Amino acid sequence: MSKGEAVLLDCWANPFCLRAKIALAEKGVEYEARAENLFGGKSDLLLKSNPINKKVPVFLHDGKPLCESTIIVFDAVCNIWKTKGNVPGTAKNEFIEILKQLEGALGEKDFFGGDSFGFVDVIAIPLTCWFYAVEKFGEFKVENECPKFSAWMNKCMQRETVARIFPDPEKVTNLLSR
Repeated sequence: MSKGEAVLLDCWANPFCLRAKIALAEKGVEYEARAENLFGGKSDLLLKSNPINKKVPVFLHDGKPLCESTIIVFDAVCNIWKTKGNVPGTAKNEFIEILKQLEGALGEKDFFGGDSFGFVDVIAIPLTCWFYAVEKFGEFKVENECPKFSAWMNKCMQRETVARIFPDPEKVTNLLSR
């Protein structure tokens, strides 16, 4: 790695990688994205850069790794997509309750910070890349259950920094259907 080089080790469908990409884009940081094959063999660079967790994203600047430290896992999402269509009502209700709490925090604002896209939005919006699959497996629509949260998602998706890196929902659903 040459001096001043910035590299992001990532995976196209990983919400935590999406969060890192959005944050870097919002800050105007240029970097080289290097896709990792998380299901078929991780690169030596990833294993060397994050030897304990062996997870993406890893941001490398001048060869020095900065590993993700604020991973938020919505267990409710996993409880829905892992069942692949045979979703217990409790899993769906738990997921919707989480969204309703977020919707309450959003209130009447366009974004969590008010009128402008900010830190909480950068952290939260990548997690929604799995929502299409969750809706499909859970047989419900976020828009019907949490219209304000759905409107927030749509506003975030109108941002070029978000829309440009967000994966195709069908591809994510296919990935999670394996």
